[in-house]
Amino acid sequence: MRRWLMLLPLAIFLVVAVFLYRGLYLNPAELPSAMINKPFPEFSLPAVQGDKTLTRADLLGKPALVNVWGTWCISCRVEHPVLNKLAEKGVVIYGINYKDVNADALKWLEEFHNPYQLDIRDDAGTLGLNLGVYGAPETFFIDAKGIIRDKFVGVIDEQVWREKLAAKYQALVDEAKP
Repeated sequence: MRRWLMLLPLAIFLVVAVFLYRGLYLNPAELPSAMINKPFPEFSLPAVQGDKTLTRADLLGKPALVNVWGTWCISCRVEHPVLNKLAEKGVVIYGINYKDVNADALKWLEEFHNPYQLDIRDDAGTLGLNLGVYGAPETFFIDAKGIIRDKFVGVIDEQVWREKLAAKYQALVDEAKP
């Protein structure tokens, strides 16, 4: 019996080591989301610009990217010029300014331009919490009915867009055509 007690720490170490070893080969950009194929959560939050209150209904009607961003997010600064280019090409992008100071967000959008057709102000992070957001940037793909069809965690650069995401967005656009 005493021998088994002495081997218990070794057994626990081996189990933990196996889980850590497995984690080395996981891709953090492929974080699972329980929200895939579910409706975008209901919300009622102010817009970053102006005094309008936005709701889930404002997101309906056309496929879109919903980009979670913040001025505190260094990766968001890298991603932002690509989002501007995508918006210029007609990609519909909605923003969620996540856990930020609104004055900072307004300054950011003025300085770096605004790719968002709508920009939701999520000061407390409640919408982000309902979406299962881990941080920023994260981007959700929604269809015209507001159903979340996919999620991408990380920076969208031109290569990621071209190789991984453009076809997903185009499929949503094609699906929405009558």
